Amino acid sequence: MIKETIITKEAPKAIGPYSQGIKAGNVVYTSGQLPIHPETGEMPDNIEEQTRMSLENLKQVIEAAGASLQQVIKTTVFLSDMNHFAAMNQVYGEFFSVNYPARSAIEVARLPKDALIEIEAVAMIQS
Repeated sequence: MIKETIITKEAPKAIGPYSQGIKAGNVVYTSGQLPIHPETGEMPDNIEEQTRMSLENLKQVIEAAGASLQQVIKTTVFLSDMNHFAAMNQVYGEFFSVNYPARSAIEVARLPKDALIEIEAVAMIQS
């Protein structure tokens, strides 16, 4: 099986020794996507806009691998505060409809750059 590194300028560059995503066969694994605007390097202030930015970044990495959000089978959402869950869930529902992916949501002590959210995914590319 060939492992292919996914790189796109449409999502923030990796801020360490990791890839934005990896394609292995017909499976795409993304790194956690922070809510960093790829052009400005800025993060929105509130959880709704941070969720939207993280999901937009996730979408760009998945599309660069040849898949789409409709092909996502699993997401993991890391939240700095579980009190943000309802607001995150509202925005999340704008990106995923019917045939929802499996999802875990986890509260963590701290995220890189003090983000409020980070989201990673696994997608299957249909042949």
